[in-house]
Amino acid sequence: MSRLLITHAKALLGTHAQGTGPVRGAAMADLPRIENGWLLAENGIITAMGSMDTLPGVEHGPDLTVIDARGRLVLPGWCDPHTHTVFAAPREEEFVDKIKGLSYQDIAARGGGILNSARKLRDLSEDDLYDQARTRLEEMMRQGTVAVEIKSGYGLSAESELKMLRVARRLKGTLPLQVRTTLLAAHALPPEFANDRAAYIRLITDTLIPQVAAEGLADFVDVFCETNYFTVAEMDAVLEAGARHRLPGKVHVNQFTSIGGIQAAVKHKAISVDHLEVMEAADIDALVAAFGMAQDRTTQWVDATGAPPNGPAFGPMPTLLPSCSFFLRIPYAPARALIDRGLPVALATDHNPGSTPSGNMNLVFSLACIQLRMLPEEAVNAMTLNSAAAMQLETELGSLTVGKRASLIITRPVPSLAYLPYAFGSDHIDTVLIDGTVVRAGAALA
Repeated sequence: MSRLLITHAKALLGTHAQGTGPVRGAAMADLPRIENGWLLAENGIITAMGSMDTLPGVEHGPDLTVIDARGRLVLPGWCDPHTHTVFAAPREEEFVDKIKGLSYQDIAARGGGILNSARKLRDLSEDDLYDQARTRLEEMMRQGTVAVEIKSGYGLSAESELKMLRVARRLKGTLPLQVRTTLLAAHALPPEFANDRAAYIRLITDTLIPQVAAEGLADFVDVFCETNYFTVAEMDAVLEAGARHRLPGKVHVNQFTSIGGIQAAVKHKAISVDHLEVMEAADIDALVAAFGMAQDRTTQWVDATGAPPNGPAFGPMPTLLPSCSFFLRIPYAPARALIDRGLPVALATDHNPGSTPSGNMNLVFSLACIQLRMLPEEAVNAMTLNSAAAMQLETELGSLTVGKRASLIITRPVPSLAYLPYAFGSDHIDTVLIDGTVVRAGAALA
């Protein structure tokens, strides 16, 4: 047996009660805490916690790691529910093009963007792709990320999409963090299908999705539903095929334009709707209506076949990517409007080589407060409990709760929670543990 005891924490944050699901609306500002706290974990699972005046006797021995967290905050580890972390090469040359005034769409129109990444990935070996992605994920773990969703989408051929998902599965098997995988073959139209869009959609629906499901390579299916990329009708076809193979949707919608993608995602009971930088009143109304259909946490949506539910207990989780807006200089998603309408919000990095070359959730924390005008407590709930739910991991991660994984962050000595996003240029993390095992050792362990 391995045991972990954290004592004298300035505060344990995110101590939600057992059974608490995603929080939404005004409840997002409620971040339960235990002042001057202790936490005990056994074999990677949280077994008890409380304030120091309630600490029971704990038998010391070689199997017990004790951390004195005096002056430090203890938080659930960050859950990052939207990344493209498996890619072949950075695209810093396009970064310079953006400085010179070219837009994301301009760069894509001349063969850059996603197609640029696809060309490079097709030429890279699976082992090299794995080594690069592992290095990125190890850095993300040191920055506090304990769970991540990884999308394909830079292959744009059956062989290369499968290669990306095999790499993601290998990462899942060799790294301690939780990994969820998503088939995003509908990311851009490959040049070889430029004159036959329908054939590429058939490749996804009739070949890739069945094979990915049969081999257990993905948990979700995704579509970049956007002007100049994939239409609502094409997203319908992909999500319907995914549902037939028990792969629910996590979809890119409303990044640049509003074309009905949110309404289609609601219809298909998608797990999450991601980006949302451009939101019309009708889009927000559709999400509000979706959450109104399942206000009771015990109520699950049932799919059209009458099969056991494979969608969210609520409507699709609105997942916002503020570091993408920061990098591309595009509008930020209207977090305040969503929360004020009673909706939940999750936050993610969108880590990818073209629009967000950063997997640092701490930057997302600061941007959420500074640019999205989210309270620090709202942002933490969005980066933990709600973001875990956007990967269907909320029963395992996202809060300091007895029975959940002991995957958590211990900060350096800080005056308050608000100091973390406020002092955005500093590294505030001291120690990171995943399933009770130290993946970043700081002074608290000395």
